[in-house]
Amino acid sequence: MASNELTVQRSGGVVYLTLNRPEKLNALSPTMLTKLVEELQRAADDREVGALVLTGAGRGFCAGGDIGSMAERNEWGGSSVGERVRQLRRVQDAALLLNEMPTVTIASVNGIAVGAGFGLALACDLRIAADTASFATAFARVGFSGDFGVTYQLTQLVGTAKARELFFLGERVSADEAARLAIVNRVVPASALAEETRKLAERIAQGPRVAYANIKSNLNLALRTDLRGIIERESFTQTISGRTEDHREAVQAFLEKREPKFQGR
Repeated sequence: MASNELTVQRSGGVVYLTLNRPEKLNALSPTMLTKLVEELQRAADDREVGALVLTGAGRGFCAGGDIGSMAERNEWGGSSVGERVRQLRRVQDAALLLNEMPTVTIASVNGIAVGAGFGLALACDLRIAADTASFATAFARVGFSGDFGVTYQLTQLVGTAKARELFFLGERVSADEAARLAIVNRVVPASALAEETRKLAERIAQGPRVAYANIKSNLNLALRTDLRGIIERESFTQTISGRTEDHREAVQAFLEKREPKFQGR
């Protein structure tokens, strides 16, 4: 892989990962995905990282898999079904990490997010989109059933009826429609996307990281358990959060009528 197919920048407590194949609308290659998984794991293990932003270079966020290279190499040639499943499962760790890592993850969607690219955006905790962005499953159009968790995430966000429509018809969803469906959190003018993303990421990075990690864990658990299970979990995480320096600082700041200065401890 060209060394610049995935660029990594760090500013304070924010890590920016940019999919960087603009001539192909940042279509994913296996090696790019391997690098993405590596960088996500590195950020997940770094306690100094308070927020992670995933975006795309040029006019697209991510066009999904590289259809041209699929045709050239014959995706199934030379690999058994089992081996292909294992290969695909490994790179899909990118979606799992974005969703499960303790760091708050933000998708800054600057253009089309299609197929697996849609999945990467959906896996993030927050999605901010340019008003020129659009979204589509697109899997059925190339004879695929879907990967990178799109089936799960769409069903959770928009409900089963709309998810089925988006999969079976594969129609593009505009940024404004995506906001109406709660697929994205915010829509901003394309010219303001980078700045609005920066402000959002820095706000998150300056927040109470331990509490955020526990909040994220609880919200994920809420998708697969009942109220009793959540109350049990919250009893633990609330106690742990209350023992942090950030909690003590927040209480002191409240008493002194000032903004707290969180340290992630």
